[in-house]
Amino acid sequence: MSPISDYATLLVDAGEYSGRNDIAHLFPRFLGLAELKLNRFLRVADMEVTSTVAVTNGAGTVPPDFLEAREVKNANGLPIRAVALQQLSESYMGRSGIPTGYAIVGDTINVRPVGDGNLTITYYGKLPPLTPANPTNWLLEKAYDAYLYALVEEIAIWGSDVTKAGAAVQLKMLALSGIKIGDERARWGNAQVVVGGPTP
Repeated sequence: MSPISDYATLLVDAGEYSGRNDIAHLFPRFLGLAELKLNRFLRVADMEVTSTVAVTNGAGTVPPDFLEAREVKNANGLPIRAVALQQLSESYMGRSGIPTGYAIVGDTINVRPVGDGNLTITYYGKLPPLTPANPTNWLLEKAYDAYLYALVEEIAIWGSDVTKAGAAVQLKMLALSGIKIGDERARWGNAQVVVGGPTP
C-alpha cells in the first residue's frame, strides 16, 4: 500500500476500505468527527506549540487551537504553576504583581497575582484540520493509517455497521499506540532513571 499523501487520496482510500464509495459528499463531516476524537486522545511532541498570550487585568485568551498546557511562563520567563480556580482566587485575594499561578476556564487563562503583560505558553495544539485547501498535516504524513482507520470507523458508525466499526477502532488504537510509543522513545529513550529519597 502506498502512503496516503493528501486529502484527496485519503477520501478515495477511506471509501475503498469502508466499502462505501458513495460517501464523498459526507466526507468533510466524517473527517471532522475523526479529528475531534483524535484531538481528544493524542498528546505527542508533534502537537506542541509555543505562543504568546497577552494578559490584561489578570486574564487572557488562549490560542484557538489550544488543547492542554505544557508550560506557562510569566513575563520574566519564570514558569508559573497551574492551580485550581478556587485556590487561585482564595490564595491571592485580588493582589496585583507578577503572576505565579494560573487557572484555565474555557478559552480564558486567569493569572494571579493580577497583572498585565505577556505569557509564553507551550501547549498541545489541535491537529491542523485537513481540507482541500490544507490537504496534509503532520499526522497524515507520520501515521496515515491512524487517519484512515479513524475515517473508516466514522463511516461504519454512520452506516450502522457495528462489526466494521469495532474492527476499525481496534486498528486505529493500534496505530495511535504506535505513535505514542514512538513519541515516548524520542523523548525519553536515552534518559536515566533517578531514584528519589535518601541513599543507604
